[in-house]
Formats: sequence, C-alpha cells, structure tokens
Amino acid sequence: MVGSALSEEWRRLIRSAGQEVLWRRGELLVREGDAADRMILLRRGLVKVTAASATGFTSLLALRGPDELLGELSCVDDGPRSATATAMGEVAGVAVPAPRFTALLEAHGGLALAVLRSVAVRLRESDVGRADLGALPTVARTALVLARLSQSYGTPVPEAADGVARRLTVNQQELAGAVGASRESVVRVLRVLTDHRLIVVSRGQVVVRDPAALARWPGAGSG
Repeated sequence: MVGSALSEEWRRLIRSAGQEVLWRRGELLVREGDAADRMILLRRGLVKVTAASATGFTSLLALRGPDELLGELSCVDDGPRSATATAMGEVAGVAVPAPRFTALLEAHGGLALAVLRSVAVRLRESDVGRADLGALPTVARTALVLARLSQSYGTPVPEAADGVARRLTVNQQELAGAVGASRESVVRVLRVLTDHRLIVVSRGQVVVRDPAALARWPGAGSG
C-alpha cells in the first residue's frame, strides 16, 4: 500500500480539525466535477478512485486506504474534483472543510511539506508504474496490475492454506481501466490466468493465489 507520508502528529492535528464520517459500500466520498468542499483523511476501509473519459470509459486510477488523504489537491487549488472516490466496503474517515484544511497548511509549514511529499510519492509511483507497463502486451500488463494491486490493497484469504493469497475487490471494467485495455481484452486475459490457476474470478472480486508468482508468470511476456 502506498500509505501516508504524514506522521501521527500531523494526523492528530487533522483529526482535531474535522469530523468523523462513515460511508457504506458504494457510497461516494467525492464526485468528479464537484466543487472541493472538504478533504478526507481515511481511517478505515478501502476507496477506489475512478475517472470517466469523454467517451464514457471509466478508468480505475488508484485505491486508497487507512491514513491516506483524499481530495487534498482540489482543496489547495480550488479546482473541481478530478475523480470520483467510492467506498468499497464500510469506510471511516475524518472530513475537514476545505477552508479549514488550507488554514492548517498555512499555519503549519511542516504539515504543508508532508502533504507535498505525499503527493510527490503518488505522482512518482504513478509515473514509474506507467513506464513499467507501457511497452508490455495486455497479458503482461493485466498480470502485473493484478499482482501489484493485490499486494498493496488485497485482503488475506482465510481459507487459503499457504497464507499468501489475496482477495481484491475490483470489477472487470475497473480493471480494464487500470490496465489501459478494452474490457473484452482483459476478460480474455482473466480466462487465461484462471486456466493457469493463478487467479479465481467471482463477481466484483479477484482472488490472486500468489501475487509474487503472478508478477513472475512466464506466460505474461508472451502477449
């Protein structure tokens, strides 16, 4: 998981300035195009961040989890939300009104620097990820995206004897957006990975039997 560059000291400060909010599965924390009225510090649960293209294609941009910030950039530049964040299960977080959040940044230079570092880490990892995946065929991209997402955000599968399997809550359309391929292409790849017993696919979920093995899968390089 990407995690947070914020120390516990800064997280306590943010919590003291906001209000605890709970979201149920499927509820929106922020909506693409809306005005930035608040910033959220996630405390529990996972959130998927998606964006829609002009053609209606929805891309999975990222997953966010405990101690990560959500919506901070829009609060800083006062621009509209660039993506939608949806609760993937029950999510708890602290919502801080945008004016109060920017006031905290102005009053605490250390917090502002920590937020900047957090944004920089996300951008760097995003750039590196795109560079790694850009030249690969769809099979390889899908395998690596699934391996990385399951390692970072997957939950353990209690019934798995080896203890390495991870369950990832993501649907086929969202996965296609993360891979940068059509849904039809990704569905074909999922069938191949299933046939090789690397994954188990169910509605809205993928169980990766061994994320490290999936990332090393020789078949991924064959296209």
